[in-house]
Amino acid sequence: MKVAYFDCIAGISGDMALGALVDAGADFDAVKQGLAALPIERFSIDLEEVETHGLRARRVSVHTPSSAVIRTYSSIRALLDQAKLPPEAQHLAHRIFRRLAEAEAMVHGKEVDLVTFHEVGALDSIVDIVGTALALSFLQVDRIFASPVPTGFGMAKSEHGAMPIPAPAVVELLRGAPMYSLGVSVELTTPTGAAILAATVEGFGELPMLRIDSVGYGAGTHRLDFPNVLRVLVGEEEPTTGVKAPGATTDVVLETNIDDLNPELYEYVLERLFAAGAQDAWLAPIVMKKGRPAVTVSVLSSAERERAIKQVLFTETGTLGVRTTPVQKQALERDAVKVETRHGAVAVKIGYLEGRPVTVAPEYEDCARVAREAGVPAREVYEEALRLARQELE
Repeated sequence: MKVAYFDCIAGISGDMALGALVDAGADFDAVKQGLAALPIERFSIDLEEVETHGLRARRVSVHTPSSAVIRTYSSIRALLDQAKLPPEAQHLAHRIFRRLAEAEAMVHGKEVDLVTFHEVGALDSIVDIVGTALALSFLQVDRIFASPVPTGFGMAKSEHGAMPIPAPAVVELLRGAPMYSLGVSVELTTPTGAAILAATVEGFGELPMLRIDSVGYGAGTHRLDFPNVLRVLVGEEEPTTGVKAPGATTDVVLETNIDDLNPELYEYVLERLFAAGAQDAWLAPIVMKKGRPAVTVSVLSSAERERAIKQVLFTETGTLGVRTTPVQKQALERDAVKVETRHGAVAVKIGYLEGRPVTVAPEYEDCARVAREAGVPAREVYEEALRLARQELE
């Protein structure tokens, strides 16, 4: 299975993402040909090789008319529907813009369909997003992960006046992901870059285990005291080993009992735990001494992520202690296939026992996204994806 890892050395923007993916092997001419299918104003896109603090990188530049059209989310959705793009790239572009619309709606207190994009809806951002979707499709990437995200700090100019860095939309898009300022008073991560991460990344943290096939560097435009690049590493995921060796204790279960946390905050706690690398996390109601109702927060984690998980538990729950139990885990060998339902592409996870498929599970996020875009029940998409995957395994 092919994996891409966004190493956000200096944050991420749309042009940096596209430049890095092209540098990693995506065919730039094919990307340009795909972009030509967009029913938008005339534009040109250039690719150049630059050097930033000794690192060679690719910089993408989009040249647009001086007076670009300000578009609503519904108009962007319509132009994506009209474009003759590869199905996978089209679905991904829809997903990225959907995440942007949801974030902007939250920030400005509007209905999603009534959101009007400004900087985000500018022509160059449309090109960057669709170009990135095309590049990921051409690279045939199945799963995407990312490093913690530097955002910068301070204030930046926008259509609404001076806005804090990170921009409110960036904060909404990366809710639950690890972010830090990097001590740089410029905008390192843009809403477009954050939307690409929010729509594609499965988890944030350390580089996953993979055999690297290609590396790409996408250059930004800021002058910094360090390389202003986004690095993308693309390679094959190392297969799971199935049953662990006898006596292995590479996984741990961390637990703590909480009796004084606002119940509304548990959802955020779980988000933070998964962002920190939890394999699984769950809540169980309990009764403590003197009949006090409480909740046990349990987390399954690798030993390498134990410290990060504990930090989340201590800072987000206010607990005074966390229990650690080494565990042995038997895991099925796993693979994934993509099936094309009537309404869009859906990834399906396959679990193998002794070489025989025993579990088949469509990805919830894909089913929900396809259902939202097509206006059909998610159950219908799920059942069709399950049927198609089982047919493919026969």
